[in-house]
Amino acid sequence: MAAGRSRIPATKYPVERFTLDNGLRVVLTPDRSAPVVGVAVVYDVGIRSEPEGRTGFAHLFEHLMFQGSENLEKLAHFRHVQGAGGTFNGSTHLDYTDYWETLPSNALERALFLEADRMRGPRLTEENLRNQVDVVKEEIRVNVLNRPYGGFPWLKLPPVMFDTFPNAHDGYGSFDDLSSASIADATDFFDRYYACGNAVLAVSGDLDVAETTELIERHFGDVPARPAPNRPDFAEPDLTGERRESYSDPLAPLPAVAAAWRVPDPIADFAGYLPYVVLAEVLTDGDASRLVERLVLRDRAVTGIGGYLGLMGDPFDVRDPTAMVLQAHLPPGGETDKLLRVVDEELERLATDGLAGDELARTQARMATHLLRENDAALGRALQMAVLEQQRGEPGLLNELPRLVGEVTEEQVRAAAATLRPERRASVEVVPGGGAQ
Repeated sequence: MAAGRSRIPATKYPVERFTLDNGLRVVLTPDRSAPVVGVAVVYDVGIRSEPEGRTGFAHLFEHLMFQGSENLEKLAHFRHVQGAGGTFNGSTHLDYTDYWETLPSNALERALFLEADRMRGPRLTEENLRNQVDVVKEEIRVNVLNRPYGGFPWLKLPPVMFDTFPNAHDGYGSFDDLSSASIADATDFFDRYYACGNAVLAVSGDLDVAETTELIERHFGDVPARPAPNRPDFAEPDLTGERRESYSDPLAPLPAVAAAWRVPDPIADFAGYLPYVVLAEVLTDGDASRLVERLVLRDRAVTGIGGYLGLMGDPFDVRDPTAMVLQAHLPPGGETDKLLRVVDEELERLATDGLAGDELARTQARMATHLLRENDAALGRALQMAVLEQQRGEPGLLNELPRLVGEVTEEQVRAAAATLRPERRASVEVVPGGGAQ
C-alpha cells in the first residue's frame, strides 16, 4: 500500500456542535435508523486529578452522583431511566469521568432533565457519603483484594513506571483515604471540577437537531456558570533505565507479567502516537500476530498475551503521559526473563526485517472493523464524541479514525518498534501463591 493512502474509508456520522452561555459544550450526531438515543456527559476530571490524601476520590464521587440530586431523591435516577426502558451507568478514567443513558428516543427529555439536575448539584449528605464509601470499599474487596490478579496491571504498573503522585497512585484508593473523606471534600470537588465549563454533553441517535437543541437549552441553560479549573501539567520524564518489580498474589494460580513503554503524546503528537496503536495489534491481535504465534502457539511460553495502548486500554481517550502495555500469563514454572527476551527479539526482528505479506493490511482491517462496530451503537458514538470534544475539540475525529489507522505505514510501525528498548521498559511480575522475593 502506498504511503499515506488508506483503503479504509472514513465514516460520515454528522456532527453538530455548540456551546451554551454557561460554558457547557454540546455535540449532537443524529441517526434516524433506530428509535434509540445515547446521552453522555463527560467531566474533565479523573484519577489523575484527585489530591494526595484522597486516593480513590474521583471514583467515590462518581458513586455520589447517583445518590440523588437537587430535585430528586435517592434512587430516583434509576427509577426514571429504567421506567422508560433505558439503561445507565458511569465510569471513572485516568483523565475523565462519564455518565450515560441509553433510552428510547421518546424519553430523550427525561435523560436531559436527569443529567442537568445533578449537574446543578448532587445530594451530598453524610449518610450518602458514608454509604458510598462502604460500597467502594466492597468494590475494592471484590475486584482487587479477593480476586486473582486483582488490579493487574492497571493498579500495579503505574507506580513502577511513574514517579509523580498523579500518575503513580492507586486510583481505587486506600481504605484510610476513603474513610477520611468528608462532605467538605466532596463539596469542594464538585465546585472545582463539576462545572459547566468543565463538561461536554453528547447526544447521538434518533434526534431532531433543532428540537434537541431547544430541549438542551431548556434544561441546561440555567445551570449556574462556573469556569473549568486550570488543568495541571502531568508530564514527567521518560525512563532512562529499566525498572522491574514483583509482588506476591496468594490467589493467583499462575505467574503473570506486564511490561510497558512510554509512547508519544496522544493529543499533541497524534501522528506519532498512531503507529504504536497499530503496533500493539500487530504484536498481539489474533493467532497470526507476532507474539501470539511465537509465545503461545510455538514456544508455549505463555498461556495468553495481549497488547494495548493506555493503562486502562483506552487508546483514543487518554492524555499524556501514557504507555503501550503488553501483559501475559505464564504456565507453571514460566520464566519472566525468557519472556522479556523473546519480546525484545521480536521487536528487533520487526524493526529490522519489517512486516510480512499482508500482515499490516490484515491488522488494520481488524482494527477498523472493531472501531466501526464500537461506534455503530448510539451510545458508543455519544461517549466517544464527548471525549474527543473534551480532550481535542474534535468530535468529528471519530469519523476519521478508521481511515487514519489504515494510513499508518510499515515504516512507521517499524520505527515505533525500534523505540521499545529494554532501557525504556517498566515491568511488574505477579508471583503466585506468596512466593515473591
